[in-house]
Amino acid sequence: MIETGEFRQRRTDVLNRLDGAVGLVFAGDGSPPLSGLWKPDSHFAYLTGLTDEPGAAVLFDGNNPDPKRRCALFLKPRNPELEAWEGYRDALSGALRDRTGFDSVQRTTLLARTLTTAARQRKRLACLHSFAVYDAPVSPDLAAFRKVLERVPGVVVEDHSETLPRLRSIKSPAEIRLIRSAVAATAAGFSKARALVRPGVAERDVQRALESGWAESGATGVAYNPIVGSGLRSTVLHYNANSGTLAIGDLLLVDAACSVGGYCADVTRTWPVSGSLSPRQREVYTVVLRALRAATAAVGPGVWLNEVDEAARAVIRDAGMEDAFIHGIGHQLGLDVHDATPDGPLQPGMVITVEPGVYLPDEKIGIRLEDDLLVTASGRENLTAAIEFEPLG
Repeated sequence: MIETGEFRQRRTDVLNRLDGAVGLVFAGDGSPPLSGLWKPDSHFAYLTGLTDEPGAAVLFDGNNPDPKRRCALFLKPRNPELEAWEGYRDALSGALRDRTGFDSVQRTTLLARTLTTAARQRKRLACLHSFAVYDAPVSPDLAAFRKVLERVPGVVVEDHSETLPRLRSIKSPAEIRLIRSAVAATAAGFSKARALVRPGVAERDVQRALESGWAESGATGVAYNPIVGSGLRSTVLHYNANSGTLAIGDLLLVDAACSVGGYCADVTRTWPVSGSLSPRQREVYTVVLRALRAATAAVGPGVWLNEVDEAARAVIRDAGMEDAFIHGIGHQLGLDVHDATPDGPLQPGMVITVEPGVYLPDEKIGIRLEDDLLVTASGRENLTAAIEFEPLG
């Protein structure tokens, strides 16, 4: 688990980087869905550890003369009738401040006034949420700041949208421990699912075996919708129906992982349904595995992800299959399976995926192999190395 002190330090790091500008991070709103759980904005979760406070916000005001108000948590007012449906919430108290690690905890009814006052006094507002593309709604902090600008002249809005991705991308020892736990639980699920693979088995039963193995090994959630696709379905990158049946001679592509304490693993393996690869399947599998190993060897501090991509793509290109590698090599991994990604090269402490693939629908061959790598000072550590590949000897 992540200790309260680490969340407090994360917020201090943001304050220091804002250099007196006023920032605002929203949890997001909404009620718990009937299927699944409500999830906060990942920046908010990273800063607070709170996952059950829709409508909450964190306000950063590093030049506030009151040190206790330089970083404040705002929670929606209590509603006894709503709490009878969705769960009881704490009153504002010293115990709540101790539990959250905030010296100032207020209700969101005061947020507009507090933000406006801070903007008038500091004259600088900092966008911390990621910016939206031009045809999507603007980010929530920028939307709030626009309203402030209409009412307070002389305020400047600054771009600090890289601040949290830079912080989140470098994992702390506690975060790495949680990712390792997610990988270990994911491995247990893969082992249980692999033992089930044979002709006539339903893809859904393989998924259930995965999820059973995760639960038995301490998983606290699913990292993303499991992909369990056999035959032609193995060539569909984000196949989620998992409604087919394994057939003789087919391949089964499994891209699935769990999370522990909110931190995700992300693993893909491809298995022969009949127990062994055909000559053509072996040919393609060998190319993808060589691409994975080339990309893995390229990972290290100072390397750009596009360089890792090219290391894998060169292998696949030399085999005459580049047009069948239709996605990028990987992504950051953490609180989100596609975690916050800062501009710039890889740095020690980052955790990324490496996942080359070749997809040949006309041959019903889809092969993807994916590992999770921790970038170290001297190169990389393969966190998922214990999850076996098909023997090629």
